[in-house]
Parts: sequence; C-alpha cells; structure tokens
Amino acid sequence: MELGLVGLGKMGGNMRERIRRAGHTVLGYDRNADLADVHSLEELVGKLSGPRVVWVMVPAGEPTQSTIDQLAELLEPGDVVVDGGNSRWTDDERHAEELAARGIGFVDCGVSGGVWGLENGYALMYGGDAENVAKVQPVFDALKPEGDFGAVHAGKVGAGHFAKMVHNGIEYAMMQAYAEGWELLEKVDSVENVREVFRSWQEGTVIRSWLLDLAVNALDDDEHLEGLRGYAQDSGEGRWTVEAAIDNAVPLPAITASLFARFASRQEDSPQMKMIAALRNQFGGHAVEKKQP
Repeated sequence: MELGLVGLGKMGGNMRERIRRAGHTVLGYDRNADLADVHSLEELVGKLSGPRVVWVMVPAGEPTQSTIDQLAELLEPGDVVVDGGNSRWTDDERHAEELAARGIGFVDCGVSGGVWGLENGYALMYGGDAENVAKVQPVFDALKPEGDFGAVHAGKVGAGHFAKMVHNGIEYAMMQAYAEGWELLEKVDSVENVREVFRSWQEGTVIRSWLLDLAVNALDDDEHLEGLRGYAQDSGEGRWTVEAAIDNAVPLPAITASLFARFASRQEDSPQMKMIAALRNQFGGHAVEKKQP
C-alpha cells in the first residue's frame, strides 16, 4: 500500500525504513528538506492514491494540531489520518470529530520501540473504528515485531494513546525501582561489583527485563555513571497518567512517586529539604549545613 508519513525524526525516519522493507511505498515529509521525499503537505497528498492514509509523527500539542488542521483541508472523504505521536487521548477525541465532519477517518496509535524499533519492531496500541483501522492494518503489520504479539486494537478513538500513556507510567516506576536499587548497592562497602550484580539478574530472576538489559549496557559504558548529571526530564505522559488516576479514583502510589522523583532531580538545592533541616534543628537541635558563600 501507499503511506504518507509526516515527521522523519529519530522515530519517524526508522519507521519509514521498516515499512519500506516490508514492501510498501512511503512518501515522507519533514521540515528538514534533507530528510524529505516531498517538500510540502500539498505535494505529499497530491502524490498519494485514494483512499489515502497519512501518518503524523510530530511532537504532541500545537505541532500535531497544526498538521492535522492542514491535512483536513487537503484530504478527501474516505481518507484516514493516523496520529502516531505522544498526543493526549483527549486531543484524539477532538481530532476525530473535526475530521469526521469532513468525512475523513482518524486513528490514534501509541508507538513504543525507540531507536531499536527499526530492527526489533514497534509495539503498537491503536484506537478507532474498525473500518478506519482496516485501512491502516498493512502498515501496522509491517511495523509490529515478529510473532503473534506486539500490536493491539485497544478500543475506540483515544484508547491507543491512553494505553501508551499507562505503558509509559509503568515504565517510570520500573526505571525508578532499578535506579533506587542501583544507588543502594553502590552505597554499601560490602558489594564490590555492582555492575556484575545487575548483569547476574539478567537470567533466571523475576526482575529481568529489557530495561534491565539497557541498565547493564549503560553500566558497561560508564560503570559508576560518573559522566552523567543526576537530572531526568519527563515527557508529560507520566503526569497525564497520574491525572487520569485522580480523575478515576485509582491509586497509583509507585507511578506517582516515580514522577515526583524526577521533579526532585531538577533541584540542585532542594527548598523542601531546607525546611526539613530547619525543622529538625528547631525541635531536636539537629545540626544543619550552611550554604557555602
């Protein structure tokens, strides 16, 4: 089949290559002309045969909204837009309504796989009407990992990005657990080879995972992570997961704590810890450390 792909960055560029390897035709557009096959959305749509499928792989928020708005003016009834970025599921519902008013279908798709997806395949979680999903199915089949698993029609519009959001929330908590365990192992004198302890967990343990494999890779590159600053950004999906939990009265203590731990990483001199130190000094005379001039 033919596919239009908008956004050819780290994910989009590799996805284009994997889809082509499966025998499909992909026309890619990117603001970086060196990456693009065509040089405008108008040219992209004009070169695709109907019914067209255009996959949007750009940052969430305004970039996605702007792209979908432009495509709404260019596409025709029966065409389908796929949002494969990290959009919030509530945005999907709005996009689907706006496009449906013009007879254009919409599918949201959460994509996981990162830089490894080209060779290993991408885990896909998609939402939308069965008729629209069917038009995109050959692309889903090309992108997914080998075997029976790795892709799911999660439900109606918004379900794909909601599922990917929860996936990322779980990822936050898993990474935090590995990080805390690593720090504790590094802290004690009796454990002399923390990296090899992590490596030993890769086989035969209940905590083995791809994330553990990546942790070992990182420790092989820098055994004590001395070249890194202790700062971790968040993509936004951890926040959305916690907000959805509040809206639905679902307790998520591990995921919530892992999100707050990332916030703490951005404070070189924690204001909260200043207050805690001050209070301990006030009620118990505990020593405080003065900031150096």
